[in-house]
Amino acid sequence: MRIIGIDPGTGILGFGVIDVNGVKVTLVTAGVITTPPHTPLDERLEEIFDGLTDIISETKPDQMSIEKLFFARNVTTAIGVSHARGVAMLTGRKAKLPISEYTPLQIKQTLTGYGKADKRQVQEMVRLQLNLKEIPKPDDAADALATAITHAMMSR
Repeated sequence: MRIIGIDPGTGILGFGVIDVNGVKVTLVTAGVITTPPHTPLDERLEEIFDGLTDIISETKPDQMSIEKLFFARNVTTAIGVSHARGVAMLTGRKAKLPISEYTPLQIKQTLTGYGKADKRQVQEMVRLQLNLKEIPKPDDAADALATAITHAMMSR
């Protein structure tokens, strides 16, 4: 099974693609889609749609896993993330991918066993699960991989 994980954001959207074979999880690719600040929102969302469409076309995942917007201190940021999340979900839907959603708490709990784990602990578990020498960079790509790994573990 191949899973694409998404860490939504308007400025930076992280993605990570993994292959799952039984309990073995391997990295296919990971990265970010960035959009320039001060660009109209509709243009940024189109860039996210086009970029994610290309990634899905190239990597051919079987499923999509995306982080749920659970809580945000900044309402403006939350709205932007919600827009990006919607575009990512629509892109997955148009590609006929089943979509699963996980809260940050669920991701932390699944990867580390502790729902209040910090970002570094989650990223270290991503590194260990994928048998990598270093934590994937940038952070948004590592977070997207955490989302994909969570789905792999929850699907077992």
